[in-house]
Amino acid sequence: MKVQFRIERFDPEQDKKSHFKEYTVDGRKTDRVLDLLMKIKRNQDGTLALRMSCAHGVCGSDAMLINGTERLACKTLVQDVIAEGGGVITVQPLRNLPVQKDLMVDQEEFFKRYRSVKPFLINDEEPPGREWIQSQEERKVIDDATKCILCEACYSACPVLQEKNPNFIGPAQIVQAQRFNDDSRDRGFEQRLEVLDVPNGVWPCENHFQCTRVCPRGIKVTKLINQTKRSIIKFREK
Repeated sequence: MKVQFRIERFDPEQDKKSHFKEYTVDGRKTDRVLDLLMKIKRNQDGTLALRMSCAHGVCGSDAMLINGTERLACKTLVQDVIAEGGGVITVQPLRNLPVQKDLMVDQEEFFKRYRSVKPFLINDEEPPGREWIQSQEERKVIDDATKCILCEACYSACPVLQEKNPNFIGPAQIVQAQRFNDDSRDRGFEQRLEVLDVPNGVWPCENHFQCTRVCPRGIKVTKLINQTKRSIIKFREK
């Protein structure tokens, strides 16, 4: 079958604003969008810029807007986004992040905010024995948040970042903070409050649930954000 693509293009060295370019490529309904994008890049237009790495839904590098929704191109089949018998697949870069070129976005600010929540184990105590041990029940508490692959889909889909407060720290960042706040071995909760319990921290979230809907790993992002809010309120009430 012939698959039609409409790809948003932008080259900062040549373009003042983005524009769309159309391509037609041979494919099957069971092909992944990523495979056909790479086919376009290899056989039709070598100037097309996009990120990809593992191509197995683990690295998160090929997140992009596909027909207006944040998805991983490596996990999205043609049949997932066009009706049987034809249709156009529109591909755009993620939102809320500066475009470097075509489908590649500048990740510097995203990871700056990510690092600010101290997404690592903080504990200066001596472990009991050779290492800190977790029970299966303690591990289950953080299982959901550990699935995050930092693909930035939730960050792109967030209406608060897009429409109301671009300085909101972001859903992925809060998920990572809560992953360690809930870790039975961690003692860094109060340190993370410096970036969570502030006007641009966790509080701007309005529970739109867009972050949860687009997460390719099925993480309950909004639930974790609300859990963070409750943890802060409980701490402040002591």
